Amino acid sequence: MSARLALSPVLSLALALGGGALDGAPVRAEEPIPEGEWSIPAPLAAASLLVDAVRRGDLVVAVGERGHVLLSRDDGASWSQARVPSRALLTAVWMHDERLGWVVGHDETILRTRDGGTTWERVRHEPDNERPLLDVWFADENRGLAVGAYGVILATADGGDSWAESRIEEDDFHLNHVAAVGSDLYLAAEAGNLYHSGDGGESWRRLESPYIGSFFGMQPLEDGALLAFGLRGNLFRSEDRGGTWTAVETGTVATLTDAVDLGGGRIAVVGLAGAVLRSSDGGRTFRGEELPDNKGASAVLARRDGRELMLFGEGGVRRIGGEP
Repeated sequence: MSARLALSPVLSLALALGGGALDGAPVRAEEPIPEGEWSIPAPLAAASLLVDAVRRGDLVVAVGERGHVLLSRDDGASWSQARVPSRALLTAVWMHDERLGWVVGHDETILRTRDGGTTWERVRHEPDNERPLLDVWFADENRGLAVGAYGVILATADGGDSWAESRIEEDDFHLNHVAAVGSDLYLAAEAGNLYHSGDGGESWRRLESPYIGSFFGMQPLEDGALLAFGLRGNLFRSEDRGGTWTAVETGTVATLTDAVDLGGGRIAVVGLAGAVLRSSDGGRTFRGEELPDNKGASAVLARRDGRELMLFGEGGVRRIGGEP
């Protein structure tokens, strides 16, 4: 999803962009928030720039510009906008289940819901740090990580009431995406950096990278393989937990932003300029297409029957066929 600092919404899509003991004093959750800092209801919110989305059961939550949080309880057929205590660009969402979840975004904003997205509270907001948060992941109801620009990692052990900061190393590479396989975590980062943690984020090691461009996402596959993807259509596959990587031809130079494993070897990868890549052999080969509107997508989910995909990005939510 390089940081989404003062960038245009389109470029912001492309650039959605070591471990050790936590340091720094925890920051406690905030109290009442001024009315002027709450999101504004917008009739066309579902057609605005959306940056990330997640499904838990029947609930789908999507987030994006101006503090927009959209909810669907009918598999994406209709959407409602939640009122949230933020007008920042929201970049990532994680739902633990159909009730408990977190959203992160610019101004080092972290929001939490306990009722399936109907209401939200702001548990962190540090605009003076000038560090957008770019992804969020939770192991359970209490333990989670938020990562973002300039190498920041925030960790919580109390469900988001307090957060403490750590770094993987001294470099300030932007950390763009967290992928999880059990307690194994992978970070896709700027400047060709990939990291792995085998202990849920307590410690990290740098993986040997197959190229020097930025990675915007990683996708674990049902067969145990990993995909990593980023700038100019670069996509790589690993069958040994990131130890070695094989370049996969994509036929596009569009930035790739997100992927979904549809099962049975079927995978879809999306990106800017309307790029959609599909695989039916576990990500070893892909066939590409370019959607007619050329609108970029930063996130993709499958509808429940797998016959359609939901793309989130420029122009909000779109549905396309899900079959290879």
